[in-house]
Amino acid sequence: MNIGEVADRSGLPAKTIRYYEDIGLIKPLRDVNGYRAFRQSDLHKLAFLGRARKLGFSIEDCRNLLHLYEDDTRTSAEVKEIAKGHLAEIEERISDLVEMRNTLSTLVRCCAGDDRPDCPILESLAETPEN
Repeated sequence: MNIGEVADRSGLPAKTIRYYEDIGLIKPLRDVNGYRAFRQSDLHKLAFLGRARKLGFSIEDCRNLLHLYEDDTRTSAEVKEIAKGHLAEIEERISDLVEMRNTLSTLVRCCAGDDRPDCPILESLAETPEN
């Protein structure tokens, strides 16, 4: 398969596929003319990486998950540890987002939104952090 075909079949842009090759996540063969020649196993890895990235796994986590996927001696505990770490990061981001939403909601409620110049939203943004 050429890069266009594997891009269509994997759902990943060709640019992403080239990037994954550059950082060593995939290693397609090369034809005599130098063009990439993707195998079915490359397509499978790209689909795997696409799904992992959609779940928000970092490139390094994807590298580790792919390595574990290909390792017949792996333990599911190793995989679970990576997933648990990522889940903890997601939960922290959700907590941060909830805090941001609550702060912004309060500021929006406090702002009259009228023709006067005073605005608690701008005042809050202009506050100097305490040391």
